[in-house]
Amino acid sequence: MPRPNSNISYGKAKDVKGSLFNLASYLKPQLGYIIIALILSIIGTICMILGPKYLGDITSYTQAFVENNSYDPRQDILYTGIILVFLYLTSALCNYFCGFFMTGVTQKTTNKMRSDISAKINKLPLSYFDSRSFGDVLSRVTNDIDIIGQNLNQTLSQFVSSIIMFVGVFVMMLVISPSMTLIAAITIPLSLILMIIIVKISQKYFRAQQRALGNLNGHIEEAYSGQNVIKAFNQEDEEFAIFEKMNVELKYTGWKSQFLSGMLMPLMSFVGNLSFISICVVGGLLAMSGNYGLEIIQQFTQYTRQLNQPMQTIGQMGSIVQQCAAASERVFEFLHEEEMSKEEVKTTLATEDCHGNVIFKDVNFGYTEDRQIIFNFNCTVKSGQKIAIVGPTGAGKTTIVNLLMRFYETNSGDIYIDDINTKDISRKNVASLFGMVLQDTWLFEGTLRDNLKFGNENATDEEIMVALKACHMDHFVNSLPGGLDYVFTESANVSAGQKQLLTIARTMIENAPMLILDEATSSVDTRTEVLIQQAMDKLMENRTSFVIAHRLSTIKNADTILVLKDGNVIEQGNHETLLAKNGFYATLYNSQFEL
Repeated sequence: MPRPNSNISYGKAKDVKGSLFNLASYLKPQLGYIIIALILSIIGTICMILGPKYLGDITSYTQAFVENNSYDPRQDILYTGIILVFLYLTSALCNYFCGFFMTGVTQKTTNKMRSDISAKINKLPLSYFDSRSFGDVLSRVTNDIDIIGQNLNQTLSQFVSSIIMFVGVFVMMLVISPSMTLIAAITIPLSLILMIIIVKISQKYFRAQQRALGNLNGHIEEAYSGQNVIKAFNQEDEEFAIFEKMNVELKYTGWKSQFLSGMLMPLMSFVGNLSFISICVVGGLLAMSGNYGLEIIQQFTQYTRQLNQPMQTIGQMGSIVQQCAAASERVFEFLHEEEMSKEEVKTTLATEDCHGNVIFKDVNFGYTEDRQIIFNFNCTVKSGQKIAIVGPTGAGKTTIVNLLMRFYETNSGDIYIDDINTKDISRKNVASLFGMVLQDTWLFEGTLRDNLKFGNENATDEEIMVALKACHMDHFVNSLPGGLDYVFTESANVSAGQKQLLTIARTMIENAPMLILDEATSSVDTRTEVLIQQAMDKLMENRTSFVIAHRLSTIKNADTILVLKDGNVIEQGNHETLLAKNGFYATLYNSQFEL
């Protein structure tokens, strides 16, 4: 199969040993259960190893009867048969309970990994998600961990039982015939060499396969969420072409990895059959010469088969271990990502004690080192003031809000709330001081009541209805089946404007001492906007408010308007003062009325 053109790396795994070591650390809490499972596996394997010996005894009893008719072997054969039944039954029970314990170990381990990833997501800075697709992150949480869970259950017990089987059978063969054991052992180095070569070649394709799967999931998630845009611009064919390219890449890496790893079993089986044929030929010649009895030849041929079995199992496990290592590498790569800086919390600012005085002092910031957005930003906001932030797209309006909320840390400079540096307050504490309405609405799947109480779990239904009435959404909610108990889903027939009104109501219910409104009425019609503006004015009474707006008519009553351009505050004042200056703000404002 030809290799497709793509940006997928086919290099070797970065740290397979490190990933497997990290995986072992997750298994450590389950060490007791693992030991029990391994002991059961060892007992079951030993029982299987002893089976051929007793089968050979039955052959020797039968041969003795043929040579001497006066000997009655029935009692010995029956006794040996009972022992064999006991051995194989014990082996089956041990393998069953070994699988039972290992299934529990696997599920507890993957449960812990998912919990750690969920906790890790909340500790990562927003800059991490700015540079990666959501689908790739989801693939690590779902596909990669599922692969680890599926493979762990097989590899641990099978690997130990294969080693025990190999050592035990080899010892039994040495006891029976060292010379014939040497013949059987000739093929072992050949099997190991083949295994090492194939594993080394196929490992890079397993790693590439997991990355291709993550990229494909990312594209599917993006395309699914943007279906309206794709259809509106007639880009279905182009999107399908992109999907097809990624799908072919996944097909190629999957085919290469599975084909190469799939070669292990037939190759190991072929080498094992060579060993078996050699033993049969040599054993037959030795039996004809009278050096060995038939029972010895029977035992040895069965042990030869058993000696090849663990080699084939280990060869089959090669692909499983590689896939598990590739998935583990992606999971631990995510878990080891740099987290948000550690917080040295020196003080706590309670919401009821917050007055809302905010100071920006010499703030500089850039999302990347080579591209600075905010330059030496200074601003003083007094308690209860309404601060509007305006400017062209890309001027840094939303960035100011992100810094205020500590979504990002400043490159230099400080931000103070009530004369307390925000770096001395926990991020959770800072977030509790602000109610926030974003331009992009977000409502999760659940009841409408749960969505509205998201910022204040103690809110009563009466308080919720007061906020809904202020947003002119009380009639809409009462018309829904179940009212506040209506289950909101992505497919719910709710307009973008209605979603935005619900998020405004949610902010009202939170009742935080300060507000951030980022284009809070962008999806609302003109008439409703006037009503909402009245409700928002009431909400902002005695609260420090930061309002980002493109429609400048909505912020004419702001106490201070900050005009940003290229990361700098170029003008500052109220609406009348800025218009009188006839500067950049006046140009922006008057452009609304130009045809």
